[in-house]
Amino acid sequence: MAAIDDLKTLLSQDVSQLETLADILEKEKTCLASSDLRQLETLTKEKNELLGAVRERAKQKIRTLVQMGYRPEGGEPSRFIRSGGFSELFQLWQEADQKLRACQTLNQTNGRVISHLQKRLSRLTDIFRGATGQQKLYGAQGQQTTVSSSTVLASA
Repeated sequence: MAAIDDLKTLLSQDVSQLETLADILEKEKTCLASSDLRQLETLTKEKNELLGAVRERAKQKIRTLVQMGYRPEGGEPSRFIRSGGFSELFQLWQEADQKLRACQTLNQTNGRVISHLQKRLSRLTDIFRGATGQQKLYGAQGQQTTVSSSTVLASA
């Protein structure tokens, strides 16, 4: 069946590019730790290109699965593949899913690092503005906000 071969090809490409994405996310974490902004910018561009390709292939995979008889309202595609007896295809699907979950974990870790760096920058900004003694409140997203920042360090 041509649709099965197409799906295998798409999944193989996913596995390969998700491995590359995991490498990029590891490098991104290192760049965040060392504040290497130039390298980080390059990695971000590469990451965005890979994510775009993965998203496009996800659409292609769904179209291919529909050609094979899959109904999106019927549940997870992995169940459809497994119930169809396509063991090699199911293994590829599982491998791609595992790689995707690993990338999500790495991305969440990098997000926490970025959040920590933003909080640190916010604290430093408060110190420069002279708002260190001001009360803090937490917003809906868990970020700290200063109640008042009327203290002036110096005037000319």
